[in-house]
Parts: sequence; structure tokens; C-alpha cells
Amino acid sequence: MAPIESAPLEESLALPPGFYLGADMLAQDQSRVFAQGWQFVAHRDELSGEGDHVVTQIADTPVLVVRGADHVLRAFPNVCRHRAGPLALASGRGAKTLRCRYHGWTYRLDGCLRSAPQMEGAAGFTIDAIRLPPLAVIEWLGLVFVTLAAEPVPFGAIVSGIAERIAPVDFSALRHAHSREYEVPCNWKAYVDNFLEGYHLPCVHPALARVLDYRAYNIELADWYSLQHSPITGAGGVYGTGQAYYYFIYPNTMLNIMPDRLQVNRVVPLTPDRCRVDFHYYYAPHSAAQARVAADLDFSDQVQREDAAICESVQRGLASGAYEPGRLCPRHEAGVWHFHRLLRSAYAGLTELPT
Repeated sequence: MAPIESAPLEESLALPPGFYLGADMLAQDQSRVFAQGWQFVAHRDELSGEGDHVVTQIADTPVLVVRGADHVLRAFPNVCRHRAGPLALASGRGAKTLRCRYHGWTYRLDGCLRSAPQMEGAAGFTIDAIRLPPLAVIEWLGLVFVTLAAEPVPFGAIVSGIAERIAPVDFSALRHAHSREYEVPCNWKAYVDNFLEGYHLPCVHPALARVLDYRAYNIELADWYSLQHSPITGAGGVYGTGQAYYYFIYPNTMLNIMPDRLQVNRVVPLTPDRCRVDFHYYYAPHSAAQARVAADLDFSDQVQREDAAICESVQRGLASGAYEPGRLCPRHEAGVWHFHRLLRSAYAGLTELPT
């Protein structure tokens, strides 16, 4: 069995394959990683007006985020206090109340119960005593994050230094252009591992390797995120010119920042060997940025197909019984090492981890 302790980067091995296999490991991921971390749920534009709301799920909990009549952003479990019915079935605009789709219990946008039909015969039942339990929610640079954790790591500590590094970039000024979902036949951690290193670019993404200056591709680590960055060569004209920043915010949010463009990815585990990756594309409103949208989407789709194919093959290798953890490359896989350290820390209450 593998011990929880992590080795220094220069001595480190990749995670044992058991981390990527089985329902028991996925259950640990949901409770110790996803239920404790901050999750990207929306852009400010989706929650700009009173009653605008977003429906999502974090770990095993349905979640509802809504802009109140007082313009305060709030998040709740999307679960009625009566018998667990849903308060909203889909994201939408301008709701006046939150009405359970099961029995019609109705809540104000601040989560307080307003009406409960035909409950007059329930002894001691008091509408004023019932409200939806709040979840922590924060808006940062136009991006909205939620956590289920009762005592989460302060969000400011999670993203410390990012805004200053990318200034004067302001995500809130960007406009949504497109969203796509990809189901990838691999464990969610295998997909994240792949994102966290540019080592595979020449082999897997030859076109992307020409767009980025691979010789100047560097990695920086912070407490809760890692950054890969590279000058853009201008080849093909897809990304324009300037700097490419690839942020990974633990546990599953990716910010791909190019000139006048942001791509936010959220990785969601579905089964032990399958995940979904939600892609959201945002662009500056001026014409030059808008003119690149179609070509950018096509190029991104090509890169994603290449990633999905290699991650599927890696998952087969992890499950084969033929793999033993290999050494990490200090030059290119510091982000992978950093992610694995955070995972091991999340399992600190366990005495052993899988082989």
C-alpha cells in the first residue's frame, strides 16, 4: 500500500494507479475533494439581474445560485425542506420566487419559506422558522464560485496573486460566446494530470505546440493553484499575440487566458473511469476579438479531441495491471506533482492510499 507522504519533486513518482480506479476511490474524491473545495458555477452575466439563477451540482449535492431582490448573490442546496423536491429544474432569468416542483412550497429569493400549501393541520408548523441552508458563494473577477464546506479555505487564499499577475485583464468585461460539454472516458484525475503539463504537447498537440513557444513554457506553483505560461508565437493567428496563461485552481477549475479571451473548464467526475469537462468561452466585446471566435472554437475542439483520445488510452493503461508509477519530470511536471500533493493532503485522515 502507498503511504500518504509525498516526496520532493526531484524524487517523486506519479500516483499509483489505484487513485484512478474504483467506486470507493471516487466516493473519497466526492467527500474529501469536491465537497470541500471551491467550484466554478457561473459567470456574472448569467446572474446579473434579480431572480437570475443557475442550477448545478457539486459532489452529490444539487446546488442553486440566485441573485436576490436586494441584488445579493446567494447559494443553497437545490432541495426543498419539505420532502427534497427541486426548487428549480434549469437555469433561468427573472424568477420572483423559488417554488418546489414537487408540492409547491415557495421560498423567497433569500431562502426564507413564504408559503406551504395546506399545512394548516401540522401541529407546531411555522413558516417563519423554515429557510434554505446557505452555502458559501463568492464573485471574483466576474466568476462565481460556491463551496459546500462548512469551514472552507478562504477564497482569497485560494486565488491569491492571480488578479495581480494577469492585470489589467478583467473577466467581468468579457462576454459569453459558447459552452460545450465533453465526456471523456477516463478518471477525472487523469484528465487533470494531462492538463497540468506541457510535456505532451509535441507528441499529442503538434498544432498547439506551434502556437506556443515550447522552449519558453514555464510552470509556477502557489498554495492552491499552479500556472503554466508561454509566449504565443502567432503561428496560425488563432490566439493572436501576447502571453498564454493556463491556471489550474484546485480541485477542478481551469482558466485558459489568452489576449481578449478566457476559457473556463470545470472537470466533473461521472464514474470511476469517466468524467465530463464543461467548457465556457468568453471574449472581449470588440470586433477583433469577436472575429476570432469561430476559428478559436474549432481549434479548441481539435485540442480537446486529442486530449480525450490520449486520456482514454492512459486510463486503459492505469487499469491494465501492467503499470507501476514512473518518475515525474521536474522540468515539465511540477504542476502534476503539486496536484498530487494536494490530493494526498485531502486524504490525510486515511492511514493508507490505494496501490
